[in-house]
Amino acid sequence: MASRDIAQLEDALSKIHFGDGELSFKGLGMKLDNTESVEEMVSKIDQYQGLRALRLEGNTVGVDAAKAIAKALESKDLLQRCYWSDMFTGRLRSEIPIALRTLGSALMSAGSRLTELDLSDNAFGPDGVKGVEQLLKSPTCHTLRELRLNNCGMGIGGGKILAEALTEGYKQSALLGAPLQLKVFAAGRNRLENDGASALAKAFQLMGSLEEIHMPQNGINYPGVMALASAVRHNPELRVLNLNDNTFTKWGTLAMAEALKHLRNVQVINFGDCLVRSEGAIALAALLRDGMPILKELNLSFGEITDAAALVVAQAAVEKPDMEKVLLNGNCLGEDGCEALRDMMDDMDRGDMLGSLSDDEGELDEDEEDEDDDSSDECCEENGECEDIIKENGLKGEDSPAKTQSQAEVLTFLRSPAAEQLFQLKDMKSNIQQQVEASDPDKAAELLLKIGLLYCEDPEDRTTVLETIDAVLKKLLSSSSLQSYRFLSSLLVMMGLLKGEGKVKKALLVPGQLLCLEHAVQQDYFSRHHASLLYTFLSRNGDALKSCGSARDRLSFALEKKCHTQQ
Repeated sequence: MASRDIAQLEDALSKIHFGDGELSFKGLGMKLDNTESVEEMVSKIDQYQGLRALRLEGNTVGVDAAKAIAKALESKDLLQRCYWSDMFTGRLRSEIPIALRTLGSALMSAGSRLTELDLSDNAFGPDGVKGVEQLLKSPTCHTLRELRLNNCGMGIGGGKILAEALTEGYKQSALLGAPLQLKVFAAGRNRLENDGASALAKAFQLMGSLEEIHMPQNGINYPGVMALASAVRHNPELRVLNLNDNTFTKWGTLAMAEALKHLRNVQVINFGDCLVRSEGAIALAALLRDGMPILKELNLSFGEITDAAALVVAQAAVEKPDMEKVLLNGNCLGEDGCEALRDMMDDMDRGDMLGSLSDDEGELDEDEEDEDDDSSDECCEENGECEDIIKENGLKGEDSPAKTQSQAEVLTFLRSPAAEQLFQLKDMKSNIQQQVEASDPDKAAELLLKIGLLYCEDPEDRTTVLETIDAVLKKLLSSSSLQSYRFLSSLLVMMGLLKGEGKVKKALLVPGQLLCLEHAVQQDYFSRHHASLLYTFLSRNGDALKSCGSARDRLSFALEKKCHTQQ
């Protein structure tokens, strides 16, 4: 080595940190190409008795240097934590798997039991994952608690290899009576996409031990998000979920909200820049009503959320006793919406909870086309079979107390409500209530508006319509907050008060439908939370119902009164 290189190496090694079982060469910027270049490092490792943590990040290690370091590690059976991020800058892609495999083999030979492994910021791609595949499967990693692989360029292939290695590691460790209990998983900026995320989701579900999941910027769309949601609900100790900068849309957000409602320990949710949109935001507001008892931080920034939906989220968030941050920057609130949101938070003495709104995108263009969310909703062809009608209307297909003839009449009515049927059939109201389900909110909302079309001035017939409305809404609104909010969200879309996704279209409204809602709002089954949701959107988008004249004003008054009623 040149004298200058030796001097630089000696200077770098003079900054080595010792203590608490840790030997750190972090950030020394050393270029370690061969055995000679790591002689001093190897000597330090050899001499360190009781080595438990080794930091090599911020240097660049070649194959020969890795072999020399590995030789020293073969005797370090107490080693638990390897901080090996940013360790291959300037190296050939083909070198990295060899170096990783060499280091991993040394740990396995030593009988080390790792609890933490950080390989972040090593652009090694799928081949790099192969370099640690055997290590992750081995007993050395059966004790692993934290695994960090941020910014490694794994791609779909690497994600699948990693998932298979974690799965195999879990199965082998379980056979030994001590299953792998990974607590922290971080793999941001890896282009895992749907297939990679779905493969990892299966491993997460199998382990069921995760407390933190960090997978931002991975190009995951709603199918991958739905797979992760299935895994999330099987990890009851989850505290942090960071999926920033992926693409949820309504369907992914609904799936995630459904999964999260089962968890009680979540403290941080980061769905920023995930395109949750307004319908998804409403579902998350419902989640806050029912669950998340100790949530501290919610990030829904840059999600194409409108002002009314943001207000609904904020109203739910301020009721969480431990909530510290609600981030709604970069959405579509507009100047008035931003001001209304700030005022509401200030009025509740929670203004410090709200982050900056400086990057707000302004009000969403009403003429903007909805992006294709690849929704799988399909309209059933009407072929006269009860099964198709049941599917079309979101009805129960199982044992029903209604007689066959009565059920057929109910199904016919639900497909196309007619006044004479409603007024003539003796048990129509109870049978409708038994059949209608909140599990298909779009069909439920459509049915409600169809029944509202039958509103008339005849006192007896009007009473029948309102009693039927009561029967339907009592069933729908008695569901969980998530189900009831989904129904109300669909209703808002059909009423033109909320921009929706998918195939749900605005209905042609008449005053009678709003008068039915006015009646419903005053009933005990219509909670203050539900009224607040409708009132927020009606007050922010009232012009959408201007054709209904005084009926709109009567509904608005009833909602406002309900919102201020103590329940």
